[in-house]
Amino acid sequence: MIIFGTKGYLYQLAILTLVCGQCGNPSAHTLRKRVTKFTLFFVPLFPFSTKYTTQCTFCGAEQKVTKEQAAQLLAQASSGHGGQTVGQPQQQPHQF
Repeated sequence: MIIFGTKGYLYQLAILTLVCGQCGNPSAHTLRKRVTKFTLFFVPLFPFSTKYTTQCTFCGAEQKVTKEQAAQLLAQASSGHGGQTVGQPQQQPHQF
């Protein structure tokens, strides 16, 4: 008998100040990375899906961004223009 499945991890990469495309308010947005890993006997082996999103803290709207856009936003946050980086990414299991 072989037991396999998936497990999701959610990393908060940075907090940015952006103008929301949904509500139009300049507010804090969290930049998140969602990684889904294949598991075998409950041991995560390798990632097979990685997605990046930003979420407005004012209205809760979530927007998908590409890996390149996420890297650019992270560089913007670490340079001190429009945000702050979080010291260690928070790893939280995400239920699918």
